[in-house]
Amino acid sequence: MSTFRVLQFNMQFGQIWDDTYPDRAPVRLDATIEEIRRHQADVILLQEVEQALPGGVQIQQPPNYTRLRAELAGYDSWFAYPKADPRELPFGIGLAIFSRTPLRDTMRLELPSPSIEFDFFGKKTTPTDRVMIGAKTTVLGRELQLFNAHLLAFFMLGSSSTLNPFQRNLVAEQLAAARGPTILTGDFNVSKHHTLTAQFGACGFTTVQETEVTWRRRPFVLDHIFHNPSLRCVAHSVAHSVVPTPASDHHALVADFEFV
Repeated sequence: MSTFRVLQFNMQFGQIWDDTYPDRAPVRLDATIEEIRRHQADVILLQEVEQALPGGVQIQQPPNYTRLRAELAGYDSWFAYPKADPRELPFGIGLAIFSRTPLRDTMRLELPSPSIEFDFFGKKTTPTDRVMIGAKTTVLGRELQLFNAHLLAFFMLGSSSTLNPFQRNLVAEQLAAARGPTILTGDFNVSKHHTLTAQFGACGFTTVQETEVTWRRRPFVLDHIFHNPSLRCVAHSVAHSVVPTPASDHHALVADFEFV
C-alpha cells in the first residue's frame, strides 16, 4: 500500500437528516458509525461529536466519543471540547481524531469568538469560543501532522470571517509553522470559501476540492481537507456524489494521499 485515506466528517452529534424537519430529526449514532465505517479511512477527523447540554455542562466521559472509541476498535484517538461556557447553544461541540496508527504530541488551541450580539429565540446572546486540535502519527513510515478545526459560522450572525478573521488567522499561524507532511481538516463555516482557500494557500496549503457542496442546509462548501506540498491527493469524493448518507446535515469528504 502506497496511499492512505482521510475522512473529514461533521457528524452533527449523530442527528440524522430529515428533508422535511431537519431540526426535529432523531439522534441515531448507529447511522453515524455506519457512515464512518463504510469509508474505510486510515485517519478520521470529526467535528460536532457531542450535543451541547444546557448551561454549558460537559460530560467528562463524552458519550458519543466513548461509543465511537468502543466501536472503532483498532484506532487510536484524541478528543477535546471547546472551553466550557454557560452560553453554549444546543448544537454540536467537540472534535475528535481517530487513526489506525498511534497518535502522539496531541494539542488543543482555543479559538476565541468576538462579542457579536445576536438573537436566539428571543434572547440576546453572544457566540462561544471554538477549538482546534492536533496530533502527530506515523503513516507508511513517514511522520504526519494532523489538525482538525471547527470555526464559528459568522454568516449565521449577519457577519463574516473575512471581517472577523481572528480564528482563521490562528489556524493559519499553525499552518505556517508546520514542518513536514501536514493535513488540516474541518468545518470552517465560511460561506464564501474562496477567501479561506486563498488565505491558507498563502501558507502553502491546498484544499482537495472546492466545487461540490458539503452542507445540506445551504449550497456552501464548508468542509475541507487541506494539505501541504509534502502530500499529493490522488483521489477524493464528497459522499453525496457517491452514496448519499442520511447521517448529519454535512456530507462526508474523503481523500486518498501519497507522500511526495
